[in-house]
Amino acid sequence: MADRGDIDRALRLIHDFVERIITDPLCTSQVFGSKTLDDLCRRIGSINLERAVSGYPSGRRKDADNAVFVYIVTKLQKSGGHTRVIEDFIKARQGGFHVVLSTELEGKSDAAYFNDILHNRANVVLEQAHRGNHQERLTWLQKKLVELSPERVYLFNHHQDSVAAAAIQPEMGLDAYFYHHGDHHLCLGVYLSHLKHIDPHPMGYHNCRNKLGIKNIYVPLTIEDRGRRPDNLPFMHEGTLTTCTAARSNKIELPYFVSYFEIVPKLLKTTGGRHIHIGNLSPWAVFKIRRGLKRYHIRPDRFVYKPWVPSVWKALHDYRVDLYIASFPYGGGLTLIEAMGAGIPVALHKHVFSRILSGVDLAYPGAFSWRYPEALLGYCTSLTPESLEDAGQLGRMEYEKFHSGLILKNILNDAFRNCPEPNRLTDQFSVETDEWALWMDRQLSISRVFFRASLRVFMGKIYPFL
Repeated sequence: MADRGDIDRALRLIHDFVERIITDPLCTSQVFGSKTLDDLCRRIGSINLERAVSGYPSGRRKDADNAVFVYIVTKLQKSGGHTRVIEDFIKARQGGFHVVLSTELEGKSDAAYFNDILHNRANVVLEQAHRGNHQERLTWLQKKLVELSPERVYLFNHHQDSVAAAAIQPEMGLDAYFYHHGDHHLCLGVYLSHLKHIDPHPMGYHNCRNKLGIKNIYVPLTIEDRGRRPDNLPFMHEGTLTTCTAARSNKIELPYFVSYFEIVPKLLKTTGGRHIHIGNLSPWAVFKIRRGLKRYHIRPDRFVYKPWVPSVWKALHDYRVDLYIASFPYGGGLTLIEAMGAGIPVALHKHVFSRILSGVDLAYPGAFSWRYPEALLGYCTSLTPESLEDAGQLGRMEYEKFHSGLILKNILNDAFRNCPEPNRLTDQFSVETDEWALWMDRQLSISRVFFRASLRVFMGKIYPFL
């Protein structure tokens, strides 16, 4: 297809195929990459480079004093974790000129937010692809790479972005890196051998190296230090426990054998304290939580809902949070690190079948983890100000060892020559085969229901009497 000149259709077919895989719950944390698809993206990009960009002049010569660093993305949004990683990468390299190139395949980037977090720095530019088909966006992106002749390129694509995966070609001679942030689904770029592969957490590093056979490097997730927990913020200051979870609906509102919306009211009934939720949820999800509060006769003000905050770290201090309960069924890496840096103890869910979705290996040694709600509720009732203080200090120590901005700065300035070795995976994780089997059966049933409903709608359009 691409050989015959229909590059746009070839890119679109790959995009749509990946889209189908990542929206199937049965493939979550089971299918991580495809060598076949990545080879196709490389081949398509090579054909397009030769036909559309051949002879296109380089706009600059490489200059060590004014190096250009390029970050290729699909879309930037204020709630996206990779947006914050890019921010940290830029801040860690004070010199040079930083250009973010967005394919905009999944919608328009939040340019105002991006400029705001970087305080409109003169050496940082966001360039967005204009509306066009996949091939036109690929041509635009490849021309930009040739024109800029960057010192280093980082690929931060969404899972299905075939344009971004096809853009960088070996013959460009670029020092290019694939940042594996789309790590719990099939993601294009995982097997692009001409890109150096970065994994940002121990679970992904060991999975890619030992199971997928990829030669990779470990660059820990880092975040700016906003200070340890102040001494004038004692734990359980009102005699009750204040808990918090930070995550959007895409990490929580998913079919799973444990329901966040059912646990929150039970948690508040057990602790007698407050629960803070940070992150945008659907109105239906908020309604279900508030309905549970009413069922247990819990005052509505004991559940605080904040769709977005500028800094989770600061919010944990402002709301005097005692325990951070990591999101489930999908955990969040950066928010977990913010909690540890802020000196807040954490509780992590052990996913029914996925170590990557659990995140237990990203936390400090000895961090509490749970699989069934009874264990979490029992743990919360056992906590004391002293035990919370000890756990909070362990989290702060883990942050300082692996996740401070200084560590990232040293890695980038050293050109990745001395990346740290990630911690060994802990023995806290096991697959619960019975629950997994029940979950899989439920997903198959759901899939069959939706398939039959869709088929009836489709057939009804053709045969209205059905």
